[in-house]
Amino acid sequence: MNKRQAMLATALASVCAASVVSAAGHEAKPDQEKCYGVAKAGQNDCGTATHGCAGAAKTDNDPAEWKFVAKGTCERAGGKLGADKQAE
Repeated sequence: MNKRQAMLATALASVCAASVVSAAGHEAKPDQEKCYGVAKAGQNDCGTATHGCAGAAKTDNDPAEWKFVAKGTCERAGGKLGADKQAE
């Protein structure tokens, strides 16, 4: 393995480790629920089928993006409690 390959392997390992750490921090509190379709661009709480990162939403109110909200407020905010199957 040359220096370039070692550096790429280290960078990839760092990205993977950061993804695991950030995913572990995305647990709903007892008074929260996932609400799809209400996240603003860059303010989603976790990844989707098209990306794996929180804060990576490209557009406002994408039906595949979700955000934690207080229980009972999702549908009033215009969201859905489940992902839109066509958006995944």
